[in-house]
Amino acid sequence: MSKTALVTARVDPDLKSATENILRQLGMTHSQAITMFYRQINLRRGLPFEVNLPNAETRQAIEDAVSRRNTRSFETIEEAFEELGI
Repeated sequence: MSKTALVTARVDPDLKSATENILRQLGMTHSQAITMFYRQINLRRGLPFEVNLPNAETRQAIEDAVSRRNTRSFETIEEAFEELGI
């Protein structure tokens, strides 16, 4: 019996390149990362992260943030903390 199996997947080339760059910085190959992902799926009996669609409020907040609507800017982190009461 073979000690490895081939996994073939099609992904966006830019996503693949960016992801492999991050994995390289972590000292991992894409094969090691995929193996880790598969192990986590087996351990958890499902995906190792939550997968869901954002609700209407979250979608609106994302749209606002991307378009920079209804947002505030601060000169310093201290100003932001003060606004938040922290």
